[in-house]
Amino acid sequence: MELEILGSGTSHGIPVVSCECPVCASNDPKDTRTRASALFRDDNGLTVIVDAGPEFRVQALRAKVRRLDALLLTHAHADHIHGLDDVRIFTHFAPLSVYGNGECLEDLRTRFDYIFKRTQEGGGKPHLNLVPVASGDVIRVGNRAFTAIGLTHGELPVLGWRCGDTAYLTDCDAIPPDAEKLLSGVKNLVIDALRPRQHSTHFNFSGALEAIDTLRPQRAWFTHICHDMSNEGIISWLQENSPGKKIEPAWDGLRIEVGIEPS
Repeated sequence: MELEILGSGTSHGIPVVSCECPVCASNDPKDTRTRASALFRDDNGLTVIVDAGPEFRVQALRAKVRRLDALLLTHAHADHIHGLDDVRIFTHFAPLSVYGNGECLEDLRTRFDYIFKRTQEGGGKPHLNLVPVASGDVIRVGNRAFTAIGLTHGELPVLGWRCGDTAYLTDCDAIPPDAEKLLSGVKNLVIDALRPRQHSTHFNFSGALEAIDTLRPQRAWFTHICHDMSNEGIISWLQENSPGKKIEPAWDGLRIEVGIEPS
């Protein structure tokens, strides 16, 4: 099984509209960061998406997504759910199960109300089965297990997701003690790291390093990155501030092998 980073960027995406900074003008493909999203996929084709942001259609085409077995949501900010309508191609024959915390799913019902009320035929709309989950809940998709990890994003409760030895934690600024227990033994960690400067609701680079030191994965990747620093710049920053550790910036298209414990 593997985790593919569909998007590694912050809410603006990189390049940012109207920005001419060196990162936004960069020719390095790893400096093009679409909105944060990820995909778990196994050798049998089972496919689980984490978040469906504004570029979901483009990301799914690039990743050659042919099926979708479940959608795991972290929270309901626009950059994580505003591609929701594009999952409808996968719901022609059966509803798609969408997992999120109660607050997230309530926001979904409000913002995408046309999905959940009777409307005229034509145009089509996704057919969704909303499933509320809380931190520590384990859901099964096919023969794979996914654990919801309760985090905080400022004052907003959000979810990270763990499958096997790999965890995906975007949009967070704290990992509560109960979440640390759920992340025990994680080997691969993808974690929110917006920029070097402080932010009120996201880990900055130093905060992400502290979380990595606490969780002690074998490898870690920064995600949800803004345009303050290029991919190469982040690599240099990590070499200076965390020498000898296997920590890198994530990039769109990165694939990480996921180890699955035998059931």
